[in-house]
Amino acid sequence: MPLMATTADTTTVTPRDLWTLFEPIHAVTYFSPEATGAFEEAGLRGFWRGYFAGRSAPLGMAGPEPVAAAFCSYAPSMVAQALPSVWEVVTPEQALDVRRSGARAALARLLDGQREGVERAAVLLAEAAGAADLTGRPLTAANAALPWPDDPLDRLWHAATILREHRGDGHVAAQLVADVDGCEILALRVGIDLPRSELQPYRGWSDEEWDAAVRRLVGRGLLTGDGKATEAGRRTLAGIEEGTDRAAFRPWAAADLPRLTDALEPLARTVAATLRFPNPIGLPERTG
Repeated sequence: MPLMATTADTTTVTPRDLWTLFEPIHAVTYFSPEATGAFEEAGLRGFWRGYFAGRSAPLGMAGPEPVAAAFCSYAPSMVAQALPSVWEVVTPEQALDVRRSGARAALARLLDGQREGVERAAVLLAEAAGAADLTGRPLTAANAALPWPDDPLDRLWHAATILREHRGDGHVAAQLVADVDGCEILALRVGIDLPRSELQPYRGWSDEEWDAAVRRLVGRGLLTGDGKATEAGRRTLAGIEEGTDRAAFRPWAAADLPRLTDALEPLARTVAATLRFPNPIGLPERTG
């Protein structure tokens, strides 16, 4: 579902294109030393305890079952290694403070000298986030219910977080329509363009669980016996991505896309330059 944004030349901008602009801003909470260090200082030793505490904190003191369901692609056993035990160390409110301060510190370092661009992007991205449809989107709704911060860096990160969870919730819905579960979506992606080493270890699926998912996809004609995507498999994944884009459309319908993309592009380029490619979140390397 293309969106039309007219700059000097008319260009077509899709919701996925916009995701590549705000996802790097959100992702500092996972990949920056400031963010991971903040969780460590709060007593959450090990990356994944900080990850699950920070990302699930908007849901309150949730246990592993609802979080695994909402996050979708993580093995329930992996989620259960962190939840609910992290709530013995921090409260959800404390985890929210930690993730905010860590993300802000990272963005302050990375975007130093771009204050005007940050302020402009924060206003425009917050407008888009405010238009997000919350129906059937638990992570979007939970983040949208949090108070909006005043600081431009905090506001920029909060808006990016609402929008990325909005896209993520829609992606889960598109998977359900396609009858593809949390492990199967990863195996299907590996069959097309990502290495297994970038997905399986970071989502906690055992070899037995992974191989069972591959067998199910082979039985449906979506993968070959050696794990490569068939034409039907490629169509299925393409359909899921198209469904994700359709579900992600509403926040951008009334947005000033030329101004928004112009504001976000330099920020996204700066932050994305600190990421590694390929990466577990599937963010493509920026070119140009």
